[in-house]
Amino acid sequence: MSSDKSAKRPNPYFRNLDAKIASIPMILVAVGIFLGGTIWTVVYSFTNSKLLPRLTFVGFDQYERLWAAQRWVVSIQNLAIYGILSLIFSFVIGFLLAALMDQKIRFENVFRTIFLYPFALSFIVTGLVWQWLLNPDFGFQSVVRSLGWASFTFNPLYDSNIVIYGILIAALWQGTGLVMCLMLAGLRGIDEDIWKAARVDGIPTWKTYLLIIIPMMRPVLITTLVLIASGIVKVYDLVVAQTSGGPGIASEVPAKYVYDYMFQAQNLGQGFAASTMMLITVAIIIVPWAYLEFGGRKRG
Repeated sequence: MSSDKSAKRPNPYFRNLDAKIASIPMILVAVGIFLGGTIWTVVYSFTNSKLLPRLTFVGFDQYERLWAAQRWVVSIQNLAIYGILSLIFSFVIGFLLAALMDQKIRFENVFRTIFLYPFALSFIVTGLVWQWLLNPDFGFQSVVRSLGWASFTFNPLYDSNIVIYGILIAALWQGTGLVMCLMLAGLRGIDEDIWKAARVDGIPTWKTYLLIIIPMMRPVLITTLVLIASGIVKVYDLVVAQTSGGPGIASEVPAKYVYDYMFQAQNLGQGFAASTMMLITVAIIIVPWAYLEFGGRKRG
């Protein structure tokens, strides 16, 4: 009987076979373009390509020039500061806002729309708005001084030591609303009986969130992490709109470095080398995470 049942049981690989066959051309095109573009970029990063790509190999010369350039080192430092702080503050602020919204407050839809509205704007618009708000002549600094605090100083976009934090403020203003909505969706998916059981057991609210609710929101947290991380690696628009990389090179980021060398300096080899380093950085982060996430689940 068991052999008959196993014989009649459909193979899971043949479920939705028509849909899988129909998706093959799309998958081949996507994989071909991604792998082809990646291999092409890596290969030409070892060449002396200038205005046009050419197969004149120069070994690791482009990478030596890359890491000897102060502009690239500054861009990596800025990305590290921006990325770490963006992850921390996006999660903390987004979760706190979601927890407050989850209390069934009045006019919840209005507040949710207000918080999410900045995400509907482009990064260029956001950068220009915050460039104006942080301008010392007619922004926050000017308004506060007009109220009587003549010594008040707040001009991060004009201070090379803190300019990256001015860009971070604009990024948080735009992206925190999306994080809040994702977290709120995760909180609304928690069974109300869990909250009732925690109250009956006398567990404090903060412990309920920390030890019970947040671990149950793991899929939402991972999705949010991927979205934030992808935005961090490719940050470009905000920098161009707010500072154009200045003062000097104080707010340079890797994506801007790649763009400038490929399309303005007409040095494709250097741009390809920088792109390859960005790819390696992403792979170093993504591959271990994917192995722990999917490999561990498969073993379990």
